[in-house]
Amino acid sequence: MTTNTHEGEEVTVKDGVTYHQFDVVIVGAGGAGMRAAIEAGPKARTAVITKLYPTRSHTGAAQGGMAAALANVEEDNWEWHTFDTVKGGDYLVDQDAAEILAREAIDAVIDLENMGLPFNRTPDGKIDQRRFGGHTRDHGKAAVRRACYAADRTGHMILQTLFQNCVKLGVNFFNEFYVLDLVMTEVDGQRRPSGVVAYELATGELHVFQAKSIVFATGGFGKIFKTTSNAHTLTGDGVGIVWRQRLPLEDMEFYQFHPTGLAGLGILLTEGARGEGAILRNASGERFMERYAPTIKDLAPRDIVARSMVQEVLDGRGAGPHKDYVYLDCTHLGAEVLETKLPDITEFARTYLGVDPVTEPVPVFPTAHYAMGGIPTNNDAEVLSDNTTVVPGLYAAGECACVSVHGSNRLGTNSLLDINVFGKRSGNNAADYANRAEFVPLPEDPAKAVRELVEGFRTGTGTERVADLRRELQEAMDRGAQVFRTEESLTEVLGVIHDLRVRYLNVGVQDRGKRYNTDLLEAIELGFLLDLAEVLAYTARNRKESRGGHMRDDYPKRDDENYMQHTMAYLSGDPHSPNPEDHIRLDWKPVVVTKNEQGELRYPPLERKY
Repeated sequence: MTTNTHEGEEVTVKDGVTYHQFDVVIVGAGGAGMRAAIEAGPKARTAVITKLYPTRSHTGAAQGGMAAALANVEEDNWEWHTFDTVKGGDYLVDQDAAEILAREAIDAVIDLENMGLPFNRTPDGKIDQRRFGGHTRDHGKAAVRRACYAADRTGHMILQTLFQNCVKLGVNFFNEFYVLDLVMTEVDGQRRPSGVVAYELATGELHVFQAKSIVFATGGFGKIFKTTSNAHTLTGDGVGIVWRQRLPLEDMEFYQFHPTGLAGLGILLTEGARGEGAILRNASGERFMERYAPTIKDLAPRDIVARSMVQEVLDGRGAGPHKDYVYLDCTHLGAEVLETKLPDITEFARTYLGVDPVTEPVPVFPTAHYAMGGIPTNNDAEVLSDNTTVVPGLYAAGECACVSVHGSNRLGTNSLLDINVFGKRSGNNAADYANRAEFVPLPEDPAKAVRELVEGFRTGTGTERVADLRRELQEAMDRGAQVFRTEESLTEVLGVIHDLRVRYLNVGVQDRGKRYNTDLLEAIELGFLLDLAEVLAYTARNRKESRGGHMRDDYPKRDDENYMQHTMAYLSGDPHSPNPEDHIRLDWKPVVVTKNEQGELRYPPLERKY
């Protein structure tokens, strides 16, 4: 039986499963996914599959800006941007990737401007730029204005602009389709991607999308933590799917905690506030960052600022009834700056805390924000099955990918840049590959694993509640794997995760229906969260040093001799075995360094002072 669901698309229905065929399938409709679609759409038959309506993607929550050395406001160049990216990532950045990011940043901003993005402007009509943490001129001598922005709604504007351009190009969107499996087929002794399996939220039906090229652009997994700036939908589905296919994950121990989340809530207040001049103060009103980063103070990289804030609280200088937060002081900026350049965060503080930033300081504390690690790729966004081997036809971009352009700590504004630079590369390369490749045959019943997973939950008699297990996981991660970590705390977290895995086998869902069964999908998402939390905690315990977003209280110094290399994690056994050692194999991958014409390192590891 055949029918049509999108213009020009023939689909086949077999045994209750709908089969689609496209040249390029992009999983995820955030910034990276839609930027890829804009490149792939005109060159190949392209479909974008997304668990959310595209303009609800989490890219829309990004506030502060997108870095590019345009030099519109003051002197700047892409090499300074590269240096800041490498240094900000505490030298775990692949330097060739950082150079690509910084060089192509300028065109990426101009591309968005030409698509219609309404950037803030200088009086003479150029794109305005503001300061942001870790971005400096002349290799660290002073802060520089590098962040291009649209008030404090830059991510929202990027998302809307990309979506409008996808609509203009006629890109096929499958909205509220949850991709739950990557189909791999063995060809000439090599496992290659042949399609994906998706669950349609509106009907509960399964769909198989066969494709020549598949791009994962599924975002992060911040919901492994309780206090996070991430939306409830960021459950790491794409990263978890790749992990379950026994492809590696890279640098999973490095997770960024944004300094300025609303205290107790985790809702983000953009670093752009500090770029405009806001100041962090402790309970006594001291500008404490002058002690930790005397040169650029509140605009130090996020990992340094977050640790400094936590240290102030641990040392008894925290504010509030429980002395468990510090203040972001915007009062000296004035109402006009706050209402015109920072309107969203001003409203957030008023709405959620009842605090008016115009007249009083805002209580803030670090919040889980961004995964530096993820699906390993090369600079062409091709997914790797080991340190160097490419999986033909499989690509990844955005937060779910690890290029590695952020190393152990991402600079603010480099994420919106990353999704545009590497999203564009992934779309171009996926389309080029699709135009010269043949379809890989699907196995006999490609939807079998997903069907069994879905029906197992829908018809099961388990008694454990998803919400209880998720809460216990998040609380354990906040306790033992957040800003400060130790061998003891990480071992405790791994023990909790094992116990939760056992209980997860007895999870029950109350909704037995097929239409809009979010109860069922939350149960599946919890499985991905457990997988990724375990990999994070296990790789963090293995890295016995402090670097970037990974701070070990028991190993407080950076150890370049032993750990100037990427962690590669592989699923190698039964994931339900009690010890992670039995099912997670760890390996190392060299950091890519670049040299100048004299053969000297262009960005040698330096002491990280600000």
